Amino acid sequence: MNKGLRVITFEGVTKRYPDGTVAVDNLSLDVPDGSVTVFVGPSGCGKTTSLRMINRMIDATEGRIRLDGRDVKEIEPATLRRGIGYVIQQAGLFPHRRIVDNVATVPYLLGWDKKKARARAMELLERVGLDVKLAERYPFQLSGGQQQRVGVARALAADPPVLLMDEPFSAVDPIVRMSLQDELLRLQSELHKTIVFVTHDIDEAIKLGDRVAVMRVGGRLAQLSDPATLLRDPADDFVREFLGRDRGIRRLSFIPARSVRLSPPPADLVVEDGRPVGWQSGDGLQPYGSFDPETDSLRAALDAMLLSPNGLAVAVDGHGKVLGVAARDALDAALPGAADG
Repeated sequence: MNKGLRVITFEGVTKRYPDGTVAVDNLSLDVPDGSVTVFVGPSGCGKTTSLRMINRMIDATEGRIRLDGRDVKEIEPATLRRGIGYVIQQAGLFPHRRIVDNVATVPYLLGWDKKKARARAMELLERVGLDVKLAERYPFQLSGGQQQRVGVARALAADPPVLLMDEPFSAVDPIVRMSLQDELLRLQSELHKTIVFVTHDIDEAIKLGDRVAVMRVGGRLAQLSDPATLLRDPADDFVREFLGRDRGIRRLSFIPARSVRLSPPPADLVVEDGRPVGWQSGDGLQPYGSFDPETDSLRAALDAMLLSPNGLAVAVDGHGKVLGVAARDALDAALPGAADG
């Protein structure tokens, strides 16, 4: 696919059920090639319905969804779905199939021979961060996080250009969820799939999305923008309220920390071989918070400051060696517009 091609296009799409309920109302947007577009919003806003209309698990009542310019209603549903990866909550694995055969499901349907399909499955298990020794196990023998990784591997097995992900990480604990999000970002940096991702979690949407589509109850699009613009300039009160009162803190994630002015470390910062160990106090060493000005954001610098007992964030380089410290006034000065104040 050519970069810049609008792979998925919604054109005035509405889904109305026989009882008159409107799940999606006149939705028009483009999903660019190689990007992650996240649908986010409260329950009943039509985000999952929108996703499922792409692979025709649900058909639109009005309007069109185009895939590479072709109306999806012109494509036989089974053919359409074999060309689109699909990941759901709880992974949706076949309980009586070994993991390797779960991953190879679509290649088998496409007529691949068993050796080739299984080789592809083993390659993908490694790619999503799983030990290939798990290949001969059954789903019930894996943790929830491992099952979700298998679900991602299965969706990627036939190398589809489009990946649909319906709240895939919502059923796992927060630590595993963060790990799965990081894994998805790593995979996307390598594979450049066109991903439509559904979540009710605004933090997940902002972390994963190149663009975020905020939906309001009744299935109408409230705002579509990149995460930084969304946080800086919400379209209306509904979006502002959905983003929450801490959207200013979230904005810091998009501001690099490299402009933070550093001061020499004070004497009570204990350093060994150039690396921080802790803050010296009468009760012994106290914990410290650190950030890398070259790779981290202002939010990471603020977290580091709050983790230190004296309010000083320790700046370190890529090797963990101390560069200096930053106080609150240095972080304030690094905020956009601070110099104008």
